[in-house]
Amino acid sequence: MDASSQRDLRPEPSASDALEKIRAHRLRFTGSGGEYFRVWIVNVLLSIVTLGFYTPFARKRTAQYFYSHSKVAGSPLEFTAQQRRMVFGFVLVFLLSAAYQLAVRTGQDTAVGLFILCGAALAPVIWASAMRFRLSNTRWRGLRLVFTANWKEIYKASWPIFALALVWIGVFYGIAALVGDYVTGFEGDAPKPRPKLEAGAGWSAFGIVLLGMFLSVLCIIRIEYNYRSLLVLRTRIGNEISRWKPVYMDFVKIWAGTVLVFVLSIVVVAMLSAAVAGGLAMSLKSVGYMHPGAWIYIAIALGAVMSLLLMILASGPARAYRESRMFHLVWNNTGISQIARFKCTLSTRKFVLLRLKNMLLTILTIGFYRPFARVAEYKMKFESVTLYVKGSVEQLAGRLEKGQKEGFGDALADAAGLDLIG
Repeated sequence: MDASSQRDLRPEPSASDALEKIRAHRLRFTGSGGEYFRVWIVNVLLSIVTLGFYTPFARKRTAQYFYSHSKVAGSPLEFTAQQRRMVFGFVLVFLLSAAYQLAVRTGQDTAVGLFILCGAALAPVIWASAMRFRLSNTRWRGLRLVFTANWKEIYKASWPIFALALVWIGVFYGIAALVGDYVTGFEGDAPKPRPKLEAGAGWSAFGIVLLGMFLSVLCIIRIEYNYRSLLVLRTRIGNEISRWKPVYMDFVKIWAGTVLVFVLSIVVVAMLSAAVAGGLAMSLKSVGYMHPGAWIYIAIALGAVMSLLLMILASGPARAYRESRMFHLVWNNTGISQIARFKCTLSTRKFVLLRLKNMLLTILTIGFYRPFARVAEYKMKFESVTLYVKGSVEQLAGRLEKGQKEGFGDALADAAGLDLIG
């Protein structure tokens, strides 16, 4: 049998084989800093004129801009939240915040304590309400994202919040047990002499505080891991469920790296600040502009200003490092059922450099570069993700989920800094 006959006997590729072919769809962002600047400046001006009450309208305009320019497999995302629900949520949060501030300023300790306790107990509700609201109002090709976790799952994932409270209760009582005898009391109407605090008790109290801070960080990392895991695993698009691979230690490693970057940034910024302050002082002294000894006071003043900027500048690279590493971890280990997965190629080094550039230009332009910076960072992150689909994108289609969620959760999420954009 010749070669041509053998080729004739090969089976033709079936339609099912063609459908099973894996196709890559790189995510695209078509917006620009100039376009978003027009949206941003209107939001800022109207928020100032209305004393902040334009905020829910500004948030919807911002979300709609970023969503409409974010294309997944050639189709843009949609933000479909009803404006009146967002306004209602904003007003409700404003009233609760005003009541809390009033209680603080008028010294109503009982009311303040109740606010804090209720806030801690309702933190899982706040988070879940926010996620349900935002996901239910996010659409792609007519499909609505749905967060399906029940309250039992949500509160089970929230155990680190309550563990955090127990940690600091233990710290409080531990310190009280160690130094309670050294606090000035009263014998009748006269103050009781306070004994000298022993060095051992002081170091023990310091150790308890350090232990409390260490355990607190572990609890914060755990709650972030639990919530992200629950969010991915309990989010559906149509009838398809999501897949999730990261483990808790992956988050711990990212936080450890973030702390290291923060410490290194502090060292670098401190050295540069000291060099600049010292050089300026010596220059002024050399030209006889300064009275002898006056340079000391100027150096102290400069040191105070530099110290204020130190935390901001040093935290920039650390926050950018954590943001990029977390984004890479999450999107590189997330999939949709057995028919799709995501691959992320975001470079941490490039993102950190971009953040530093944006911080510098934002400072130099007194904040007017902020919309350009936001678009640049969002574009770098969004376009680093590629969607791989087994077969056609239409396989992701499913039934639409009906019903709208209240906007209260979105406003609470905004107050807590939970932002899906950027």
